[in-house]
Order: sequence, then C-alpha cells, then structure tokens
Amino acid sequence: MSLTFEELPLRPETKAALKEHGFTSPFPIQEMVLPIALADGDVIGQAKTGTGKTLAFGIPLIERVIAPNDSEWKELEHQGLPQVLVVVPTRELCIQVAKDIDELANNRGIRTLAVYGGRAFEPQIDSLNAGIEIVVGTPGRLLDLYRQGQLKLKEVSRLVLDEADEMLDLGFLPDVEKIFTSTPKRTQTMLFSATMPGDILNLARRFMNQPIHIRTQDNEDEGAVVSKIEQHVYRAHAMDKIEMLARILQAEGRGPTIVFCRTKRTCQKTADDLLERGFRSATIHGDLAQNAREKALNDFKAGKTDVLVATDVAARGIDIDGITHVINYQCPEDEKTYVHRIGRTARAGAHGIAVTFVDWDEMARWKMIDMALKLGLPEPEETYSSSEHLYEVMKIPAGSTGRMVKAKPVKVETAPKVERTVEKRERTRTKKFKST
Repeated sequence: MSLTFEELPLRPETKAALKEHGFTSPFPIQEMVLPIALADGDVIGQAKTGTGKTLAFGIPLIERVIAPNDSEWKELEHQGLPQVLVVVPTRELCIQVAKDIDELANNRGIRTLAVYGGRAFEPQIDSLNAGIEIVVGTPGRLLDLYRQGQLKLKEVSRLVLDEADEMLDLGFLPDVEKIFTSTPKRTQTMLFSATMPGDILNLARRFMNQPIHIRTQDNEDEGAVVSKIEQHVYRAHAMDKIEMLARILQAEGRGPTIVFCRTKRTCQKTADDLLERGFRSATIHGDLAQNAREKALNDFKAGKTDVLVATDVAARGIDIDGITHVINYQCPEDEKTYVHRIGRTARAGAHGIAVTFVDWDEMARWKMIDMALKLGLPEPEETYSSSEHLYEVMKIPAGSTGRMVKAKPVKVETAPKVERTVEKRERTRTKKFKST
C-alpha cells in the first residue's frame, strides 16, 4: 500500500491544502525526497520532467516557514523578509511554481511572490516592502532587485534551484553562484534537474552540505524519456509540414496540444497559418511582450485555445493537465531539448503522444538524438500529408484536409426584419402628423 500525505508528519493546514487541491498520495520523487527534506537535509533530486518535483521541494519549504498566523511570528526578529528563495530559469516556470506553492501556503497567511523580467519593477518592489515569506524568481530579476537593495537575502534559510541544467544552458550559472553567496544564513539547499551535467555537480559540491542524491529513473528508462509517451517520428518535407500538422490536429481523441518550433519566426508563422486554417491557436515566443505571453498561456489553460505554438521557452515547467499531443514541428537541437519538449504530455502519470517532424537537412541531428536516447528510430519513414500510414497511425478521420470544416451558416428569416421596418415607418409618419 502506497504512502499518503495524511501519514506524513505535516502541519494540519498543509494536509488540508493538499486534500483541497486533490493531492492524496505522493509521486515517487516526492515519496523519496520528503523524508529527507522534512529532516532539513540537502537534496539533489534527479527525475524526469512532469513527475512532481515542485511539490517535492514545495511542501518542506512551506512546513519550515514561520507565517504571520503562527505563534512564533511575534518572536521573529526580521518580520516580512524572505525566508525561502526558489530560483527557476524561465518566466513561465516562475509563474507556475509560485502559483503551486501559494495554493498550499496561503491558508497559513504565507505570502508568495513571483519575481521575473518583462514586468515593471515597482509592483514587485511594493510587494517586497509589504512583506514576503517565499520568493520565486528568475536569476536576472532577482539579482537586479538585490543590487538595488530591494530584495534582502540575509534571512533566507532555504534555497531551491529548480531545473538546474536549464540554468546552465541559458548561461545563468554565474548569477546562480552570486545568489548562493548572498544567502549567509542558508541552512538547507535543494537542487532539482532532469539531467546532471558536470558543472551542476561541481556547483552542488561547492554550495551544498553532504547532499543526498535521489534519482527516480529506473534501469529500463535510462534515456529519461517518459515511457508512457507514444512516440512517432516522420521524415517530412518543409513545404508539406503545415499540411501534415493540420491533419494531425484533427486526429481522434486529440485534446490540448503544444507545437514546438526552434525559431521565433517559424513559431509565429505556424500559429498564424493555423488560425487562418480555422484552428484555435495561440503562440509563445521571445519576441512577444510578457503580458502577451501570459495571456496566450492563460487562454490555453482556460480552453479558449487548444493549440499552443511555442519556442523552447515553454519547454520547461509548463504544467498543464490534459495535454494529449506534443508535436515537434522542427527537430529539437539535442536529446535534452527533446526530452523536455515531449515531457509536456503524459504528466502526472497520464498517457500522451509525441510527434516529431524531421526535415532532410535535420537527419544528422535526429540520428544523434536517437542514438543518445536509444529510441531505435534512426531512419524516420518518409511521410507526406497524403500518406495512408499517417492517417492510419495517427487515427486521422478519412477525408480530413488541411482546414477545419466550418459549420454551414444558418439561414436567417428576413420577414420579421421587414415587419419591424414597416412598424418604424408607421411610427415616423404618426410623429410627423402630430407635429403638423
């Protein structure tokens, strides 16, 4: 029988919040991390994306925070200064992690703030001045506020680095090291990542105290690809990709879908093409303003759109339930990007489908990805939008074209409108008669 959150030594408020949001039993990464983290030990957590890392570090953080509603609050010397810092690589992940933590923490009066670029400094500074217990932020904005003297890190006792390998890829390692050295009272450090490059391990050795390395990948899944994802790879012609995509988006059982592109230009063009073809699509890429990115993501979450076309800025940490398909419109740069892209589906134990288009000039790159992950798909089948096997394998209804079929317009009776016009003329004549 698996462990439940009720059996863990948690505060009643934390248990109530978990139950309210439908969390009853921990996932493997949570079950392994929580006993160590709740005992204040340093943790290196290595797990596939979409396996519940946020709660694995979020619950211990919430448990150790002294909240305004707690009896110990009066004895706290520096009330309102951040006690916990969570560092994440992207804005979208920042918003998501802050939301997840806040949902479990606000019933104790714990204040959580998301700090990221693309937004004005003033509202974030106002929140910090009003008092914040948990700060979730991206490295650049965190350091900007720290250097301005607005973000005070001297009382931070617990620090989490989430998606550490992405920090390395984006060149944030020097910023992260600065943040580490700016938290002198740090008593617990947790680091989470899907992969563990040498630079990340060196960082852990320098700033962590005898960390316990927890790895949830099993021997049959060394490639870090979620085994429940059904993967399909097609060799596709650049001029035919949009037609193939449009047909796959009409597949039976297709729900919310993310389409990944390597470049911002292709991302925007693909989203525009899909809109013109009748699909409810939105886009997220680096050229968009932050409020436009947030609106696109919120519309997708709310079901106003069901196709999100994104660059790799959205490949990490976007935790949206029910994504059935991930489509790599352009071949990923490497195996790590592939893993994180397709990890947007099959989250939290669900099943999902991943489709990758490989153009002729991308074959060498794909073979390297296939070799690294041992997928056994080094030579994708040449496929076109008219190929029978595409329809059969992807369960596309026969006769589907590159456009959504729109309902025929309903014929509106015009007689009532004519009657209303006649009545209006009669009223006008009556008024004229009375006036004379």
